[in-house]
Amino acid sequence: MSAAAPLRPGPAADTSPSAGPPVPPVPPSVRPPTARRLPAVDWRVRFAVLCLIWGFSFLLIKVGTHGFAPLQVTLGRLVFGTAVLGAVLLVRRERLPRGPRTWAHLAVAAFLLNALPFTLFSYAELTISSTLAGICNATTPLWGMALSLVALLEDRPTRRRVAGLGIGFAGVLVVLGAWQGFRGQDPAGTVMALVASLCYAVGWVYVRRTLSDTGSSNVAMAGSQLLLGTLQLALVTPLFTSLPTSLPVGPLLAVAALGALGTGVAFLLQYGLVAEVGPTTATLVTYFIPVIATAAGVLLLGEHLSWNTPVGALIVLVGAALTRSGPRRARP
Repeated sequence: MSAAAPLRPGPAADTSPSAGPPVPPVPPSVRPPTARRLPAVDWRVRFAVLCLIWGFSFLLIKVGTHGFAPLQVTLGRLVFGTAVLGAVLLVRRERLPRGPRTWAHLAVAAFLLNALPFTLFSYAELTISSTLAGICNATTPLWGMALSLVALLEDRPTRRRVAGLGIGFAGVLVVLGAWQGFRGQDPAGTVMALVASLCYAVGWVYVRRTLSDTGSSNVAMAGSQLLLGTLQLALVTPLFTSLPTSLPVGPLLAVAALGALGTGVAFLLQYGLVAEVGPTTATLVTYFIPVIATAAGVLLLGEHLSWNTPVGALIVLVGAALTRSGPRRARP
């Protein structure tokens, strides 16, 4: 996700999106910025804003499903997200990618990183809390680590990463209360949220192998990807849903914020952070999302929080941190 060079297959940590789920992970840029401008706002402030936007995304999904079908929520967020990035492309006068092969790969990426996981999270939150959905989203680095062992042959597992993988998924069992037979949790909704997180990891492996050298900027690639995801949902949504009889203000504003902020503005914030402080620091936002999602769900939606939920979430984050740790380098 470097702003200056194509991403090459590397450590397992790089296979997962930096923040998980609400915002679509996008192909890395291969075109360095033409000019370096001093940011108007300190990067720490933008980092905090990005954490808040992504952390509140799961609350916005829950509110959106109170007035619209899950597919309509996903379509709405893609429409608003595409509009934001489209406006940025017009202002910057950037061109969209060229070549049928690139667009074909972008269509697959849009399905794996946008259309499918966004829809799964929307359906999942019909039966599970936004808190649980946010915690499931934190398993994306774990799925990325597991997939890298299979799909990226140059990645050799280390004891630390394998231990992190085991610890992380043990944390998932703690969150779900495995010792009490998962009582109080909807199995179908939980599985959909976990599969959505898996989709992000699969999508990133696909992107790294097919879209790491296109010659287009991050914004152009992301805008094209969101556009294709919007078209995919526009074709599917009318087949499984009917037009809403009303447009409730609360859910409508939630979907608009989910798309414009959580899918459009958040990407621009992340892009700027990666360019300024590097991907390692920018990806730390991953560990704040479940904390903010939990606080938002409990304080604003009144969701129930048992002791095993925060404890299990902490274990998941520890495991995710271990899977992202690189091998120690010997001093020269």
